Amino acid sequence: MPETILLPVDLSSSASWEKALPRARALAEDGVLHVITVIPNFGASMVGNFFGEGWMERALHEVGEKLTQWVNAHVPRGQEVHPHVMHGRIYDEIIRAAERLDVDTIVLGAPPADVADYLLGPNAARVVRHSRKSVFVVRG
Repeated sequence: MPETILLPVDLSSSASWEKALPRARALAEDGVLHVITVIPNFGASMVGNFFGEGWMERALHEVGEKLTQWVNAHVPRGQEVHPHVMHGRIYDEIIRAAERLDVDTIVLGAPPADVADYLLGPNAARVVRHSRKSVFVVRG
């Protein structure tokens, strides 16, 4: 049965996708793979004022190009794949994308736990706790 899979990736951290990508590809073998990366919010709107007008559009475009390059380098040509760049709170955007794209499963890479985030990092834990979609956590 073809599945629709969402794979969140942090382009600056291979631990977010190194082990999760093979699982996501296997689940989406005859289905669709959506790959998402999120540009995090700065929290206070006044922080964004330091970056000048149009900074978010430029950032979305640049990150979109980098995500497309990542997809081309890591996902085989025969796989149907759709890259998405979002902006906001990471866990909120992952959950929102999963609902909007009506995915079957979110495949989430979780780097090895350390003392600061015992079990799962804060974003992964929130996705697991709040998503109405199935979440497959792949430990690093």
